[in-house]
Amino acid sequence: MADRVFLAVDLGASSGRVLAGSFDGEKLLLQEVHRFDNGPVHVAGRMYWDLLHLWEQVQQGLRSAAARYGKQVQSVGVDTWGVDFALLADGDELLGNPYHYRDRRTQGALERAFEIVPREEIFRATGIQFMEINTLYQLLAMKWQGSPLLGPARRMLMIPDLFHWLLSGRQTNEFTNASTTQMLDPRTGDWAHELLRRFELPLELLGPISQPGEVLGALLPEVARQTGLEGVQVVLPPTHDTAAAVLAVPAQGTPGGDPSWCYISSGTWSLMGVESPEPVLSDECLKLNFTNEGGVGRTVRLLKNITGLWLLQECRRVWNRQGRDFSWEDLTRLADQAPPLRCFINPDAPDFVAPESMPEAIRQFCNRTGQEVPSDEGAIVRCAVESLAMKCRQVLSWLERLTGTRVETIHIVGGGTRNTQLCQATADACGRLVLAGPVEATATGNCLMQAIAAGELGSVEEARAVVRSSFPLETYEPHNTAAWDEAYERFLAVSPEPE
Repeated sequence: MADRVFLAVDLGASSGRVLAGSFDGEKLLLQEVHRFDNGPVHVAGRMYWDLLHLWEQVQQGLRSAAARYGKQVQSVGVDTWGVDFALLADGDELLGNPYHYRDRRTQGALERAFEIVPREEIFRATGIQFMEINTLYQLLAMKWQGSPLLGPARRMLMIPDLFHWLLSGRQTNEFTNASTTQMLDPRTGDWAHELLRRFELPLELLGPISQPGEVLGALLPEVARQTGLEGVQVVLPPTHDTAAAVLAVPAQGTPGGDPSWCYISSGTWSLMGVESPEPVLSDECLKLNFTNEGGVGRTVRLLKNITGLWLLQECRRVWNRQGRDFSWEDLTRLADQAPPLRCFINPDAPDFVAPESMPEAIRQFCNRTGQEVPSDEGAIVRCAVESLAMKCRQVLSWLERLTGTRVETIHIVGGGTRNTQLCQATADACGRLVLAGPVEATATGNCLMQAIAAGELGSVEEARAVVRSSFPLETYEPHNTAAWDEAYERFLAVSPEPE
């Protein structure tokens, strides 16, 4: 029998892709069908997503998949980033292009919101970390600024919900992405109605919460004709990209039932956390600024955002702009030649959010904190890599405090698994076994949830067994832990615990 094919539409902040997951009942093979650019569009001082461009590119990807796989295609699902949304009026009229989360209208919204509902009460109601980009503050900013869009709005769809509506005609709010809004009660899995009433936000915008794996129905006839995918179903994956990536962690055991492993979804950002059966809403969790986001099987992703490969990406960009044209292999080789554990930065310090020159920002941080200043490119890269590994050790210690259990294995998934130097440094710094892979974790999780919905797999546990059999996993044992233990005290001097 021919393999069944599941299509993952994976939209990121800088690019989008349509990938095909061919499943033979035992192994999943991923192939990229179509790739396209994405990014903010600046119009009259505002920042938007170009919805019409994205929709046309998604359809082009589906057409390419139909041409390649034909009737093997079973279903399609969409995953994206969190927090952003579209508003629909009566008659399902789209009210403008969706705003980009970096639009300036939310500046100062946190402080004004805390005057209405204290910070601690918002956290108790939602369990979500505080960022001005969160959907709650986007809606509040529109309300306070008298946006003409809120009055006629009748429905709010998160970005993946919007695409699922365009594909199937069904309007739904999927659980994992809804959890990023800071408007969902993590204990009930429903909207935090009382909190939203206190903010005087229109509750009628919010629809019922749907879980990953729900079948929305066949593609709309018009979409099926345009793409050539007659009879193909639309299925909700975990629509938040990190939730999809966590589904693809090749761990064993029941989701949320084994606290002995944690994950790092590693890319420009690193998201480090555990899969928990219940939200953690303690004062300690609030102080440490962890977040409780939705996961598969109604689990909670207790995690923390860490600045990730952004540090190295920006260093390489600056050096290549200066004409040095370093490959990633070049930077790894130079870092290997630099002496280890000489200086550290706090990757999450404001210095590294958007500096004009990342290498210079790293050097200035080391100088300001009384450390040895890295003298060349190799030393700068080594400082960044070792600091990222140390930050993971710090977050690991916080995770263990919040859960009361010891983590034995760290699973790294996503693009960061290609950086073997960082993977080994994470094992060394944390003193734990690291398993790295798969690289394409988000698309993998998307496709596997569709396979569960199709009855090809019986559970998330079975899906993770498919990951283990389908993708190569690299093992990193900790080495030289005594030296890292000594150096960790120096790292803590520049990366203290929140007060």
